[in-house]
Amino acid sequence: MSKGNLHIFTVLFILTISFFYAGSQEHTSYMLPPDEILSIVDAPPTPSVSIQPQAGKMLLLDNPVMPGIDELAAEEMRLAGIRFNPATNGPSRSGYHTGISALNIDGTGEQRLIGLPFPSRINNVSWSPDGSKIAFLKTLQDGIELWVANVSTARATRITGPEISNVLGTAYRWLSDSRAIIYTAVPAERGEVPRRPLVPPGPVIQENTGAAKAPARTFQDLLADIHDEELFEYYTSVQIVKINIQTGEKAMISEPGMIRNISPSPDGSYLMVQRIRRPFSYLVPVSRFPYDVEILDRKGELVQLVAEIPLMEEVPRGFGSTLPGPRSFTWRNDVPATLYWIEALDEGDPAVDVPYRDQLIYLSAPFDASPAEGLKLELRYSGITWGNDGMAVVSEFWRSDMRRITSFFNPQTHQDKTVIWDHSVEDRYNDPGDFRTTINEYGLPVLQTDPRARSLYLFGQGASPEGNRPFVDHFRIRDHSVTRLWRSESPWYEVPVRLLDDRGRTLLTRRESAEEQPNYFIRNISSGKLDQVTFFPDPQPGIRGISRQMIHYEREDGVQLSGELFLPAGYNPDTDGPLPAILWAYPREFRSADMAGQVTGSPYTFTRVGNTSAVLFVTQGYAVFNASFPVVGEGDEEPNDTFVEQLVANASAAIDEIVEMGVADRDRIAVSGHSYGAFMTANLISHSDLFAAGIARSGAYNRTMTPFGFQAEERTYWEAPEVYFRMSPFSYAHQVRTPVLLIHGADDNNSGTFPMQSERYYNALRGHGVVSRLVMLPHESHGYVARESVLHVLWEYYMWLDRYVKNRQTAF
Repeated sequence: MSKGNLHIFTVLFILTISFFYAGSQEHTSYMLPPDEILSIVDAPPTPSVSIQPQAGKMLLLDNPVMPGIDELAAEEMRLAGIRFNPATNGPSRSGYHTGISALNIDGTGEQRLIGLPFPSRINNVSWSPDGSKIAFLKTLQDGIELWVANVSTARATRITGPEISNVLGTAYRWLSDSRAIIYTAVPAERGEVPRRPLVPPGPVIQENTGAAKAPARTFQDLLADIHDEELFEYYTSVQIVKINIQTGEKAMISEPGMIRNISPSPDGSYLMVQRIRRPFSYLVPVSRFPYDVEILDRKGELVQLVAEIPLMEEVPRGFGSTLPGPRSFTWRNDVPATLYWIEALDEGDPAVDVPYRDQLIYLSAPFDASPAEGLKLELRYSGITWGNDGMAVVSEFWRSDMRRITSFFNPQTHQDKTVIWDHSVEDRYNDPGDFRTTINEYGLPVLQTDPRARSLYLFGQGASPEGNRPFVDHFRIRDHSVTRLWRSESPWYEVPVRLLDDRGRTLLTRRESAEEQPNYFIRNISSGKLDQVTFFPDPQPGIRGISRQMIHYEREDGVQLSGELFLPAGYNPDTDGPLPAILWAYPREFRSADMAGQVTGSPYTFTRVGNTSAVLFVTQGYAVFNASFPVVGEGDEEPNDTFVEQLVANASAAIDEIVEMGVADRDRIAVSGHSYGAFMTANLISHSDLFAAGIARSGAYNRTMTPFGFQAEERTYWEAPEVYFRMSPFSYAHQVRTPVLLIHGADDNNSGTFPMQSERYYNALRGHGVVSRLVMLPHESHGYVARESVLHVLWEYYMWLDRYVKNRQTAF
């Protein structure tokens, strides 16, 4: 056979195999990536740290390696937007710790908890108000136990059997005396699980009479029929129990019910209970089901029915919208028993033009008076930090222009509101930071002042053109003047964690550099003395030696861009030449080009990568560029009106930069992203020929399936059909000429990224002959956690990149 005929035969053979492969199903076991990646992903994780409220002690919480797929395969209920394990009556996909150690804040006296089996499945760890104890949940195969440990003796004791119900996340709460805990238990007389009838009683019917509009974003795991309703009520019904942790004496409080929240008053005299009631909804999750807000006394007797919140299917549309009527019920931290909540003054509708959007409402013990009207807010309420009778800090926010107002006000008179800052949250360079808190006599956070109560303290990220440089500031209450006490200095990245004294002299920090892994230190701000507290080893020695640098460049329209470039250990572009590369990104919307160009991150942080990070492929000879991808809409323009054009401009600028640096081969670059980054990936391969391959994980590709808005898009499909069509990669499947790998969790419950999105997009690509592959991961949700799944995803990356990027094959 001549060379010419051999070449033709080879091409025809490849095309035939590719065509057959594109239309076939592949049944395979879980695969493993190369050993270099495997050793990094399997490295033991660093413990988590929890600081005692009084800052004299700390906990080291052991973290497990990745769970096995068998854990995710356990039975799971999916009802009203929540997922839980019916065998344990707790969350089915929550993280956990395996062990606990206690030590002094200076790092001395470390002790493992005595009496606690190792390893255990531990979560919901919380300090008692006085800081002398911790409580936590321990999950077994058939239930959840409540445990308490004395921090001084490091002795742990089980105080309940496997009776805790944590289906709705209520679990338990400390009382302010640190001697008793309120918890939610599975009712003793709950009975058998309702069984689905073999013969349905009738059709499932939903009806809108036209009296109201009920637009809603796309939710997952909603109730679907009467049997789902029965199961929901069965598993969410709990008994509130009070237990004395010293004697073990228990007292039942109130009648069993569907309890969505319990909250003791600061002095422990009352309970605020939120009790779900029917009717349920098939359109919205449990957070919008009707509920009553009750105040109970110590014995569980009803003191006051504060509010009856209706079913909330008809919520105004838009990012500035909120629920009409009362919302956000909570206790005031600095007084014994005052409940407050928020009420919208615009019916929750951002389209209504009013001088004030929200108002604070108060009701104090003994709760026999009418609620008092409090402070009115120009923007939407976004939080309060309580201080004392004469001072609190309130925050307001408006999404459309990203404006935040922070003010002082007098919580006794609800007068004397004084604006401290009025700024855009997009302006990271001028972010003033957040006021620090300390613990009061009730064990609750309040503003931390100096000894004379004349000043407050601020911790901030310290964004700058050189990267983040965290800081601590001294703030004078009288004139709002600010004095810088400390700022992180190169070549270190040091984050303030806790002020250890009211004079702002001693600071607990977490310190790292490009070469040194993060650890905790005690810093004397005045003298500069630094004492190391923890000595965590390098968690991922397998990636040490790789090069990382922050680079800055410009988009064709002048928008400033930046990103982190990772290169293999020992690589020299002058001698080794350009590398195959991976561009990783996640688009973010901005209202200002100047703000979009601000630098994020720091060149001095320690490199640690996630289990599915693209940076892992630096070990396989790739350059990896984690690039900023702003999408800007200034003035009356919406970012999404030119979404596709800006994506392509971002990608072109990034590619030009790393190619001009000599580190990347323009013909061998892949693009990849997760969620909205996957959406970006699919758009880029639809509207450009910049990439050799694409890998998109857990994305949404057809925006008509999210017709009432998505991400930062407020307009509906019917208001902006051309935007929805133009932004949907599904609409342009016929234009794709780039090999694309789609990966999706088969049980994804993220709003908008139904698994169907990847399935339908793959069918569209396949129908147009596009080289494509769809990988559905059993039991995985929006993020991938099982070891088998994670390693298989990395194997898929390795194979796809090797075939279509490093050793590029032409798709068409």
